[in-house]
Amino acid sequence: MSTDLLDTPAGSASLRRRRHTGVWVTMLVASLASLVASFVLATDAIRLAENPGLDLSCNINAVISCGTVAGSWQASVLGFPNAFLGLMSEPVVITVAVAGLAGVRFPRWFMLTAQMFYLIGFAFAYWLFEQAMVDIGALCPWCMLVTVATTFVFFELTRINVLEGHLPLPAGAQAALEKAVRLRLDVFALAVWLLLLALVVVLRYGEALFA
Repeated sequence: MSTDLLDTPAGSASLRRRRHTGVWVTMLVASLASLVASFVLATDAIRLAENPGLDLSCNINAVISCGTVAGSWQASVLGFPNAFLGLMSEPVVITVAVAGLAGVRFPRWFMLTAQMFYLIGFAFAYWLFEQAMVDIGALCPWCMLVTVATTFVFFELTRINVLEGHLPLPAGAQAALEKAVRLRLDVFALAVWLLLLALVVVLRYGEALFA
């Protein structure tokens, strides 16, 4: 393809779609996984409301116990099961990812709003993780899937906003972040983050997990 074609609006749009395809696909897969997990958690919450003594299939031992987590106050911070938030938010992320794959370029205000709301979701997911690790003393596999999926979507959304220059950053910081993203250092950071997450779980509950 000639450089003249790439300099046209159609060529630039085509190049942008190819550059972001992997990001949108990752966001789509992660949000679909989170939606499935949210559906299971919401269903379990309803079943537990009907029968508090119900033994859920993911109640494996004292550590891996969805029932223990679901029975905690942290599982319904807003007065209803947290999983309902996933049922409401994940279809939005799925729609955005599909639109992105179709070549839609969202305005800056939209992407900044998405970044802000997903930052809140990211912080909430890790607050719940911290609560499960420290206060509740049990882990829910479906909740962990939501946490990991949220992490992937947050990193990928940030990647797009950095590459598109949407974030309100000084010129020097923007240039440094964009260079880091183009060098795939964000992928390395994500891998390290997930490894640290796994390490924290193993160090805290390793004996019970592998008993």
